[in-house]
Order: sequence, then C-alpha cells, then structure tokens
Amino acid sequence: MNKIIKSTFYSGIAMALLVSTGCKKDYPNPNAASSSQVLSSAKGLMGTAIGIQRNYSLNIAPGSANANGFVTNEIFLRNSGNIPELQLTTGGSAVDGTNALLGNIWITANKCIYDANNVINGATLLGDKGYASGLIGYSSIIKALSIGTLSMYWEKVPDTVGTAATVFVDRVQGFNRAIAAIDNALSTINANAISAGFLTNLPAGLDIVNTLNALKARYSLYAGNYAGALAAANLVDLTKKSTFNYDAAVSNPVFGAATSTNNLYQPIDSTFGLPVSLAPNLLDKRVPFYTTINTVVNPRYRLNGFWIAATTPIPIYFPGEITLIKAECYARQASTDLVNAVLELNKVVTKKAANDPLGLGADLAPVAPVTKDDVLLEIYRNRCIEMYISGLKLEDMRRFGRDLSERKRNFFPYPFRERDGNSNTPADPAF
Repeated sequence: MNKIIKSTFYSGIAMALLVSTGCKKDYPNPNAASSSQVLSSAKGLMGTAIGIQRNYSLNIAPGSANANGFVTNEIFLRNSGNIPELQLTTGGSAVDGTNALLGNIWITANKCIYDANNVINGATLLGDKGYASGLIGYSSIIKALSIGTLSMYWEKVPDTVGTAATVFVDRVQGFNRAIAAIDNALSTINANAISAGFLTNLPAGLDIVNTLNALKARYSLYAGNYAGALAAANLVDLTKKSTFNYDAAVSNPVFGAATSTNNLYQPIDSTFGLPVSLAPNLLDKRVPFYTTINTVVNPRYRLNGFWIAATTPIPIYFPGEITLIKAECYARQASTDLVNAVLELNKVVTKKAANDPLGLGADLAPVAPVTKDDVLLEIYRNRCIEMYISGLKLEDMRRFGRDLSERKRNFFPYPFRERDGNSNTPADPAF
C-alpha cells in the first residue's frame, strides 16, 4: 500500500525537477516546489485538496456507480469486451482480485485518504485559522467519502494508509472513522468559521457544512447509530445541494463512458432492477428523470438525470436521502416511531421536482404502510429509486435483508495488488 500511494502522491502538484548535464551535475528547477513547501502553504494545500476532489470525482464516484450498478442489477452491460464490467455483471466467483475497476476504487480511495491526511495535518499549522478550517472541512469530505466507499464494498478495511503492511479492521469501524474525521472537521469549523478567502478558492458546487452533516448521517446510519444519524440529518439544510461539478475540460465521467457512446452500460429498464413487487409506479416522475426512451435504436431505456451531458453535476448526497434517513431512524430506533417514519417517508413520495434542489421528485400520492416491516420496505423501495446508480444500493440490500438472489455479490474480493504486497490482507468473502 505504501509504495502505491507514495508513487502517485501530489498528482498535479509541481515537484522538484532534476536535470542532468554532460558533467553529471544535478540542478534543481528554481520554479518548482518541494513537497514540504506544497504542504506548508495555503496555496499548495488548496491545490492538493482540489487534486484530491478531482481524483475522487473522476475515479471513485463513477467506479462505484458502475460496480454497484452491475452487481445490484441497476444497469446492464452493452459490450462484453469490457472485461472488468463483464466480471461484475456475471457476478459470483467471476469477480476476483484481478478486477481492474475494483482495483482502481481501492487504490484511489486509499490515495485520497492519504493525501487528505497530509492536507489536514498541514492546515493545522497555518496562521490563518479560517482558511485552515475550510481546508480541513473540504479535505475531510473526500476522506470520509473514501473511507465510506471502502467500508460499503469490503468486509474489512485498512487500519491505516501509507504503511507497508497495514492491518485491517471491521468495516463498521471504518464507518466510525469516517464519522470521526467529519466530527473533527465540524469542531474545527465551529471554533473558526471558514474564511471568505477560502470560499473564493473553493470549486463551485460544494457546500461544506451541509455535506459534512449529510455524510455523518449516512455513515452513522450504516454503523447502526440511529440517534446519531437522526441528529446529523436534522442539521442538513434540505433546500441546498452539494455536487461535483464538471466542465468541457474535465467532463462528467459517466456521460463520457456510457451516455455519449452507448458502449458501456444503460439502465436495465423502468424497474431500476427492483423485483416486480417493488418496481417504481410508472407515474413516478423519478423514472423519466433518470431514464429516457429511445424509440428508434435499442436499447430502449437510456441514461438521463445526472449523466445526460458532459457538464452535468453529480450529487455528493441527496436531500431525499436525508429525509429517508430520518424515516429509517424513526422506524429502527429502540422506541419505534412509525408515525414520524411514515411522515418523513411521504415527504419523499409526494415531493415535486420543483421543491427539490436537484430537481428530483416522485410526485405521487402518499403511502400508508402500517407495520414496521411494511414501512421499512417502502423506505428501501424509495431509496433505490431516489438514489438510482449512486453506488449506495449494495449497502442498502444488506441492511434491509434482501435475498442474496437479488444481487450478484455481497462483498467484493480484495485486489491482488493489495494481497501481493500485504500479508495481512483478509481472506476473500465467499460471495
């Protein structure tokens, strides 16, 4: 792990450049910055943090959508020549440690954590505490997302990064470490508000405090801490959004790989991969939000929504997700509160697109489930529809106890590139 991470560290940041002459003397480039200089200046730390976001948004975000989408039947493969995707769409033992897509998620997530730690540590030494707060909050978002991604897909996760033979811990501990990183960031921001100077340099689309609270709610829910998840969810302003933005130079990676070419994958159909009993009502306006119909050339169902154009932003979290977290917490907490659970659930079921920051709304009549199991089933259904191809469904399938027949893997095998270099790598899951 250490060699892999360090070999790619400071991607996009100017490093010391040595030039060799005929008399074999080395001359440092006076215009280049050393790694210590990069991590000791606000400008260098910001450049590194932006590089971390770019790495996550171009690799882990689309990779998670792909891997999760294939094994949970949200999407189907268009070209069997894409071997990593073919393994995932086949499932079972066909998915092994050679899978390049999973290997990229694994390595990139660990690199993002490593780089974020360096930014956070460097920011604590800055004199401008408001700028430091922004850096810590910004980097902690990507750190938490990276730890959370590993913890959603693998049974055990690295205890540390940047060491040659790290030990592994249970994935729930991983979720709790993501939460700890978020708590540290929120505490830092509460002590020193993010400065206007930092916000001027922050890439468009991100809302730091709302995103931190949203991710805390998500990972607290996954860790089974319903009180903590509910408290964090209640702090999220649902009138706001937070997104990874793209442009002509750095385009939406799902659009580039799938929508624009029709070569990689497309939606399975209007069921979103759900069993018939849970499939979306065809009046559900989230179906045409996420899919469009091609009446001329197969496949009939095509990607829409957050992948329709090169510059379409991809959400980091969903306001509807936060509302559904509240509903699930009310239903699962020790003192079950089905009244409030159904109330929160129906906020998503009846929501109009115009009232959602992402333009996402089912616009259906309220539902009236009676028992706890029925309420949870409706929450699961709406999570699968609301957060379609978000990379979150596999975690939901396990948490809601869905039958193994509905998915093609339960957890992913560890990449050979990790196993070959670390004798502490756990055994692969059976399925």
